Amino acid sequence: MKTKNFYVAACLGLAQMTLLDSKALAQQRPVADLDEVVVTASRSPKKISEIGKVVRVISAETLAKSQGRTLPEVLNNIAGITIGGNGSNPADVKAVYMRGASAANTLILIDGIPVNDASEISGEYNISAIPIDIIERVEILKGGNSTLYGSDAVAGVINIITKKGTGVLSANVLATAGSYDTYKQVLGLTGQIQNTSVTLNATNSDSENFSSAAPAQGVTNFDKDGFHQKSVLLNIGQQVNTRFSIKGNFQVNNNLADLDAGAFSDALEYTYSKSSFLAGIGGSLVLNKGKLNFNLSQNNVKNRYNNKGSVTNNTGNITHLETNLNYNFSRSIDLAGGVSYRKLSTEQYNPYSSALFANNTISSAFTSLFFKTNTGFQAELGGRLNNHSDYGTNFTYTINPSYLFAERYKLFVNLSSAYRVPSLYQLFSDYGNLALEPETTTSFETGFDLNFTQNINLSLSYFKRDIENVIDFGQIATNKFGYINQNRQKDNGFEIELGLKPSSMISLNAYYAYVTGEVTTPVNTAFNLFRRPKNSYGLNAGIELNEKVSLNLIYKHTGDRIDRYYDGKTFKTVQADLGSFNVVDVYIQYKPTSKLTLFSDVKNILNEDYIEFAGYQTKGLNFNAGFRLGIN
Repeated sequence: MKTKNFYVAACLGLAQMTLLDSKALAQQRPVADLDEVVVTASRSPKKISEIGKVVRVISAETLAKSQGRTLPEVLNNIAGITIGGNGSNPADVKAVYMRGASAANTLILIDGIPVNDASEISGEYNISAIPIDIIERVEILKGGNSTLYGSDAVAGVINIITKKGTGVLSANVLATAGSYDTYKQVLGLTGQIQNTSVTLNATNSDSENFSSAAPAQGVTNFDKDGFHQKSVLLNIGQQVNTRFSIKGNFQVNNNLADLDAGAFSDALEYTYSKSSFLAGIGGSLVLNKGKLNFNLSQNNVKNRYNNKGSVTNNTGNITHLETNLNYNFSRSIDLAGGVSYRKLSTEQYNPYSSALFANNTISSAFTSLFFKTNTGFQAELGGRLNNHSDYGTNFTYTINPSYLFAERYKLFVNLSSAYRVPSLYQLFSDYGNLALEPETTTSFETGFDLNFTQNINLSLSYFKRDIENVIDFGQIATNKFGYINQNRQKDNGFEIELGLKPSSMISLNAYYAYVTGEVTTPVNTAFNLFRRPKNSYGLNAGIELNEKVSLNLIYKHTGDRIDRYYDGKTFKTVQADLGSFNVVDVYIQYKPTSKLTLFSDVKNILNEDYIEFAGYQTKGLNFNAGFRLGIN
């Protein structure tokens, strides 16, 4: 391990020396550019300098230099985010751990619309089902944000903004090939015809020859697991007149995969199929002092597991209707508010328990006032009233003052509450409990974003998160076990980010994140952030060697962790210590013409042998290479 750490340091030092000697122009942005305009933090376009929250952006420029990578791989290099299973088989579920919270406490949005999976036990959405090729940019909003977004926005919100047609209508083709018989083909069409915008994207991905489960000591020849993904995206927009526009979106995705039986346990003839369908229609009406938006969406997911003829079929459907208003009372005061209605339903069949048919509804009304003064003081005050058809009502709030000095230095404090509703499975299954209440969270956050110059940026944020009524599996009554509100969770940590442009041609973004947490149960209090490191840090270095060649070096250190797995031989749960590891990736891109891009991505160049989940494998040195061709 010490030898590999030495090689990591040497590689980073060599890369920095090379970058500092270059005379080209790097296009990576600083970690926190206060002039960047985002929409997720306030539900309306605002500069980061006007928002008292931690917002990070994965820009179109960054994604353009991530051809052939996946969304989990890109997110894994954001401070405070660990993607569980990032280095494993692409078929495996990727868990988003933001600031140490469980995966169900991070809300995933696609174009501002929540995309939970109503067929899953805890309801979280698997981001590996989202092809990176359909994404224009990603906005990451950290901290409790249930006031604006409702349930699950406890640790943060990830808003995946898909491509919309602009400019002249054009087509593009992308193809990649790499290790483990991995191939991908993409066909895209995007542009604008008069007042109509259109984006069409079709993706096909395949991967073979990689076993998810790790063979136990002395065991060899585990079956190689395959993964196949097909997806189609269609976005259409119409500018009806100068004030009114409508839009429609359609996304269908199908994943097929081979599965293993569990930790250290192979399986033959065990397959998984996941089909997801997301469609919606929306519109915007420009008012004299604001904008009125509406959106109706349908999100359907079908999961099928077939283990040698033993079949499980789970479906989940979510209908979401929302109307929101952005209104400017004056240059100093504006408002974001709206109403939301969601209906969730599921049907689940398996050989081991009773069939499940369940549904419920959630209605909400929310508003936030944003204040701004000439002295630099600004604040958000907001609240949300939520009504759930099973447990009743709950309320959340946001108190978020901040201060901007000299248009370059921002200090902020954020006191907010958040919540996560119990899933349909937790309420209505054989282990369900209709007496469940929502998990409720109080969060405190403070920090600063300092843009010393256009070339130097420093950010720090500290957070403390207390969750009550944590849903756990326990004894509900005599001889009856199921889901119950019985635990308290307390987490805290901090993140430091540094963005540097030591010369006109280089961009360096470095970060360090720390988190710790403990759960209090009826029995004891103990550390419980399984699979999540207390310490992580990394460096992203980018350069354009000349007008045609660019290079990115990506490094991340993941600290020690603990995990638990079920041992099928002893029928017991085993705790395992997982060691720290370093992963270094190198991405290089060459543009011989304005329409043709050639790229190669070499991952884990040190061939680090590491573990993310006990009993499962990760990839050693691997690569993919490909091209992207634009056609007018």
